[in-house]
Amino acid sequence: MDAELDLLSMTATIGLSFFILGIGLGPLLTSPLTSWILFMIWNITTAVSRNIQTVLIARILAGFAGGIFLSVFGGTVKDVFPLDQIQIPMTLVSSAPFIGPCLGPLIEGFISYNADWRWNFYFVIIWSACLLLGIIFFVPETYHPIRLKAKARIIHKKTGDERYKAPIETAHTASSNALVFSLLRPFQLLFLELMCLALDLYSSILLGMLYLFFQSFPLLFKITYGFNLWQVGLTFLGMAFGMIVAATSTPLWHRLRERLVNIHEKEIPAVAGSVLVSIGLFWFGWTIYSDVHWIVPIMGFAIFGYGMLLVFTGILTFIVDAYPQYAASALAGNGFARCSLAAVLPLFGNQVSTGLSFHWATNLLAFLSVIMIPLPWLFIKYGKKLRAKSRFALSC
Repeated sequence: MDAELDLLSMTATIGLSFFILGIGLGPLLTSPLTSWILFMIWNITTAVSRNIQTVLIARILAGFAGGIFLSVFGGTVKDVFPLDQIQIPMTLVSSAPFIGPCLGPLIEGFISYNADWRWNFYFVIIWSACLLLGIIFFVPETYHPIRLKAKARIIHKKTGDERYKAPIETAHTASSNALVFSLLRPFQLLFLELMCLALDLYSSILLGMLYLFFQSFPLLFKITYGFNLWQVGLTFLGMAFGMIVAATSTPLWHRLRERLVNIHEKEIPAVAGSVLVSIGLFWFGWTIYSDVHWIVPIMGFAIFGYGMLLVFTGILTFIVDAYPQYAASALAGNGFARCSLAAVLPLFGNQVSTGLSFHWATNLLAFLSVIMIPLPWLFIKYGKKLRAKSRFALSC
């Protein structure tokens, strides 16, 4: 793409940043099925673009359309599973938005190395079409008020009795007021709820680190080890492996929490994950040398991936558990916060890495993660009190 459209490195990175920013904004305004169709349309637009202006506009709109599923998955899991069984399914669905971006550079590296860059987007379009068909034919409605509405309509059709109406149909809130409330609630939870603000800040820092690595890894491994494009894509398998191991270890963390009967909060995986994130970053930062085998820093990156998924699992599970009625809004606010920071950091990835050296740039991130280690412990200790004071959270 850079050569065909005559792009500078910074301009190409803006496309990634626009896409991430769109992911953060999309859940605030769009509906799932409509947004997925729009996601495919805007990826088609990107694939056939002939100039960078079209690419950038299409990228932010594609992110805007595709980001909605990052907020509704928590509500869907909450609708299907009881709260005391939510941790394992939440881990599985929480891992997808992180394992996916790790596998993306691997697939992209092989495609770009062997074919035109546009085939990256053709692949996304084909895969999205398959997922859309799966959603239409195999995924039922799970939101309870909508299910009641459908049931009431069936009974009304059979009996002809107009008294059969769901609560959502008898609500007298004006549609304009409902829209305003739905737009404001994610920001109310983000800025007025101390629990949401702290957890959103932590997840923003971690996701920003992840996308910073996405931007700097090609330069880092090319300079240090002489890797080509598809070889750089393979390096992300380390993080993907760590996340997969973290997801499969969820039953162990669930049993550990059950033994600690005095702890209601589901932050236990995040306690271990916060420590492992820092260990992985320090490991990676001080082993990325040309005279050290390339597998060693990738092992550190795997530890980072393992810890990162544990932290996000704890954060997202806590949010859904604490705000069952406003789970989608709370997750939308979380997505907006973390994607806003993740959209900015990649713009400075190469400059920071070359200015501070790869080692000190990574260690700077590691020291920042160390500062955040106490946060999960604080939620375990004070989570119940914070819930009791909240006007949105479910007290326990």
